[in-house]
Amino acid sequence: MKKLFLLIVIAFIAYNGNAQTRADIFGSTPITWLGMDFTHVKFIGNANQFKDAGTVTSRDMRAKYFPAWNDLFIAEQKKFDVAGAVNRDNVSYATEVTENANNKDKGEYFTDNLSDYQLLDADKIGKLVSKYDFKGKDGLGMLFFVEGMNKDKAEASMWVTFVNMGSKTVLLTNQVTGDAGGFGFRNYWAKSFYNVLNDINLKKWR
Repeated sequence: MKKLFLLIVIAFIAYNGNAQTRADIFGSTPITWLGMDFTHVKFIGNANQFKDAGTVTSRDMRAKYFPAWNDLFIAEQKKFDVAGAVNRDNVSYATEVTENANNKDKGEYFTDNLSDYQLLDADKIGKLVSKYDFKGKDGLGMLFFVEGMNKDKAEASMWVTFVNMGSKTVLLTNQVTGDAGGFGFRNYWAKSFYNVLNDINLKKWR
């Protein structure tokens, strides 16, 4: 009987660890910030227009800029206030999840085709999440799937996405654009991520 009871308790805990629902996003359920996924981003325009950047290749984006933009959310938590955006006192950080995805990607990100700017949709986000490596984590996770950085529009487009990491399912995903701005290549685009974070309004998304 004791063994049976113990097995029931373990099963109950395991179930509840994977039982996050859309409603949990709007409550007090702990959230883990997973970072920004750039695996499907398309940069519209010429990065060489930024004098400090020089010639930027797709390899440079993977090795230098993707990590730098993700690191801002950890190094400058008061400014990039993920907890405040989701109405929490604090959040956990596990950006190694998106870092792993970004490092594995070998895509080419630069294009002059304006129609490449916004190519993701909710169905595609769902398929990406279903195959994601969450590094054994469960619970409620949050990440940005960055789909486009448009120099002509001076903005970036991304999908703000909440997931159940245990079941690898999307609970909520919304497309949001953020205006870019500032001096230098890194800071110019960092402003767009900052603006998207500050445009999150869970009351409107409920």
